[in-house]
Amino acid sequence: MKLELHWQILIGMILGAALGIGANIQLSTRTSVLTVADGLPQSIADKHDITSAIVMDSSNLIKVTWVKTDGSEETRIVDPTGKEPGAVLMLEDLKKKSPLAHELYSLAPSYAKIIGQWCKRIGSLFLRLLQMVSVPLIITSLASGVLGLGGASRFGKMFSTTLGYYMCTSFLAILTGLLITNIINPGLNSEIRLDLGVAQVEPKSITETLMEQVEAMIPANPFEAIASAKFLSVISFTIVFCIFALQVGGDVHKRFQQLAGDGFAVMMKLTTAIIKLAPYGVFLLMIYVTATQGAKVFSALGWYMLAVVVALGVHAFVTLPLVLWLLGKRNPFGFLQHMSPALLTAFSSASSNATLPITMSNIEERAGVSNRSSSFVLPLGATINMDGTALYEAVAVLFIGQLAMGDEFTFMHQVSVAVTALLASVGAAGIPHAGLVMMAIVLQAVNLPIEYQGIILAVDRVLDMMRTAVNVWSDSCGTALVDHLIDNPDAPEVANAA
Repeated sequence: MKLELHWQILIGMILGAALGIGANIQLSTRTSVLTVADGLPQSIADKHDITSAIVMDSSNLIKVTWVKTDGSEETRIVDPTGKEPGAVLMLEDLKKKSPLAHELYSLAPSYAKIIGQWCKRIGSLFLRLLQMVSVPLIITSLASGVLGLGGASRFGKMFSTTLGYYMCTSFLAILTGLLITNIINPGLNSEIRLDLGVAQVEPKSITETLMEQVEAMIPANPFEAIASAKFLSVISFTIVFCIFALQVGGDVHKRFQQLAGDGFAVMMKLTTAIIKLAPYGVFLLMIYVTATQGAKVFSALGWYMLAVVVALGVHAFVTLPLVLWLLGKRNPFGFLQHMSPALLTAFSSASSNATLPITMSNIEERAGVSNRSSSFVLPLGATINMDGTALYEAVAVLFIGQLAMGDEFTFMHQVSVAVTALLASVGAAGIPHAGLVMMAIVLQAVNLPIEYQGIILAVDRVLDMMRTAVNVWSDSCGTALVDHLIDNPDAPEVANAA
């Protein structure tokens, strides 16, 4: 009997963590004496006028000392805890301040780090596969959702109300995620400092940041934007193109709708196949993280998981019920009871698309919402309304930013995270682990490389189940809200409707 994917990922995570921690315990300390006769290239010795070097590498401290031809010595230290006087916090900082020290260290790192770096390099192939499918997945997912509206005449009040709900609740979810993360500070509470060679830049003003986002939404060349994976440009152009395809209507609309639907079906199949490689990617990336960082990585992930779970809980049990009660005039507790089969299915499958038939059945037969509303709002929501995913991306990127940049991950960075996560959530397909594909957009916006996803992959499946349930819950609340605001005359009379 084949194990479910989440069990495979869990096993890969445990095995990878065990091997990585073992390597960290046994192989994380190494002291190397480099001479021209043993390990020190003649070119480096001549270029920098040195005779020998000593490289000491441990899990928490790197110390590089070299002897010049006149007998003088120089030392550079990397201490992620910041406790060692005169030390830098990250290896990348050492490269900036002393290229020679960084070059000497690269000749003799600890064996644990050598193993970890190779595992990272191989495991990153999985992340490259996610990058490979991201742009076509965005295009086909968005196109199939928007073109599925049926015609430009259906826009009207229902369309504007639906999109207004999606944008508002997604933005509230992102703000909730940022607020909770700033309160808990999971990255700042950890001693881990990531070292993947990020190029940090000075944050820009809010006005400039927002203008850059607006400019990114208007591609000068859509094909160049697709080829260069400029995600915001791709998202905005796809939406605009599909809206005008709806307005043209007729056979043009039908052909594009068929093409988008077929393309989305293929991309879902391809993405699902790639996701099956997740256990191996997790296994290798967990070896990398734990071999280079040690068991202390789990304390950081514990704080991260707490931030995500608390933020999801606030949005699901406070924000959405208040919106449903105040604007939709529904009893949130009764409505939650009616939708419980769909929510449990979403939690277990981690796929809002797979849950869609059950969601539509529950909301019509158990909650008394009309088919006209459910058939319009739910399919569109399963494609572009991702409250849980948007919240998760905001928390994850802020956590990674805190780990990588500490207090330097400023308010201006968070503005970029909020705006980009809102737009990126629109393109997140309703399939398991789709958030991993879309997180690349948000990481790109704050100049963090996608490899940083590796540190959170180990716990992604559990959090994916939770955020998918929140996505479906938000879709359901939105459908009930739109149904009430439109005042649908054909809403069925159901005895147990809340």
